[in-house]
Amino acid sequence: MPEQARILIVDDDPIVADSLAEFLSREGYATATACDGREALTMLDDAAEKAGGGFSILIADMNMPRCDGMELLKGMRKNHESVVPIVVTGFGKIDSAVEAVRLGAVDYLTKPVVDDELRLAVNKAVNQHTLVHENKSLKTQLSERFGMGNLVGNDYRMQKVYDLVETVAESKTTVLVSGESGTGKSMVGRAIHTTSPRSGGPFITFACGSIPETLLESELFGHVKGAFTGADADKVGKCLAAEGGTLFIDEINSATPALQLKLLRVLQEKAFEPVGSTETVHVDVRFVLATNQSLAEMVETGLFREDLYYRINVVNIAMPALRERGGDVPVLAEHFLEKYCKELGRQRKFSGEAVEALRIYTWPGNVRELENAVERAVVLSKANEIQLDDLPESIIAVTHPGSIPIGSRPHTTGQPPAGQPVIPALAGGWNPMPLSTALAEPERQIIIAALQANGWNRQETARQLDINRSTLYKKIKQYRLDEPGMTG
Repeated sequence: MPEQARILIVDDDPIVADSLAEFLSREGYATATACDGREALTMLDDAAEKAGGGFSILIADMNMPRCDGMELLKGMRKNHESVVPIVVTGFGKIDSAVEAVRLGAVDYLTKPVVDDELRLAVNKAVNQHTLVHENKSLKTQLSERFGMGNLVGNDYRMQKVYDLVETVAESKTTVLVSGESGTGKSMVGRAIHTTSPRSGGPFITFACGSIPETLLESELFGHVKGAFTGADADKVGKCLAAEGGTLFIDEINSATPALQLKLLRVLQEKAFEPVGSTETVHVDVRFVLATNQSLAEMVETGLFREDLYYRINVVNIAMPALRERGGDVPVLAEHFLEKYCKELGRQRKFSGEAVEALRIYTWPGNVRELENAVERAVVLSKANEIQLDDLPESIIAVTHPGSIPIGSRPHTTGQPPAGQPVIPALAGGWNPMPLSTALAEPERQIIIAALQANGWNRQETARQLDINRSTLYKKIKQYRLDEPGMTG
């Protein structure tokens, strides 16, 4: 690092400035000198405009004509915050030292400067500059990966999403992101955080649907030792871990009634008690929540608290399904192609046939399914041009049914194959009805079959169906499967 660090020495006494420069040059640093704060600021500006020519460290005398050390530090904070200052003075005062540190100085030396003290101070400043540079680089990478640039699409619905993200990012307002699974709700949450004043704080995610019901409150709010069996030590929950940043709560529609009640208080008062504790914890957290179901409909059926719904539905960002913005598919595909080619060190492009297949496919898994399909194509393709055969069979089967073996094609005749249960919407042909109604009976039969196969063990049934147990309970209640005679 020493050979990469450039040091600017500022002192109105040229003998002192040259002496320090000579010593640091022997230590392996590149040095330059200035006679006062004004000249130093000009040199900092000029160096910053040159590629790789910026200064890393500044050593400044506190007492100089025209522009002293304090004025120089104040001027640096605006345009040169990555330069780490060290201040030197012949008249050491505690109050001036405290003020210099407050303005960013990493050390405070008194004249005459001792070589060992200067060497240690410069080493500390070099380490500080390295940390600042790495932090800035990481923030840039996070912005590129999770910022607005990662939300891709030209459709007017996506343009509305961009506008809403930019508008709400500056505030602390609670945001609800709604949309089907795979539409990019978590990316919107990250974009809001990354473009907000809280970007320097943590971004914590909490998925209600992926955590057992008995652990939901403990995971979110933490617990104290002895709160329940297995609680061998205090645990910090997601809510406190997000202090000063953003907490993204996914699948809020899966929250239990008890968790909904506790969330309502946190959103209103920014306070909670860890499980097993009577001590109230106050937090400074911005909440972004996501749902893949209509909370308004859940309120009507009594599955979601009405007061919580109105508390979180302050700003609603609706993510459109990919099939509703088919024109964005080629744009997204190219975006993911560039991403994975860069990660894997490959050069690939889509053939016209492959692009057409991606364009006309309906994408039930939305943007997540498209990203996975492109990643797979980049990994498996052997030529520089991605062909139709490099895409998943599900896409080929729907868009080009003649391109795969007959035995592998999905059933698409409108009638169920022999021996399979009849779907009411397709009994005797197509019976017009809403998709949600058409899917209700098959879902009911699947849940009944799974429950019966597992001896009505709901935990094992939920595991096999890959759904949260609370979701299974809601389905059982929805289809009245817990009532006598309702399993036929």
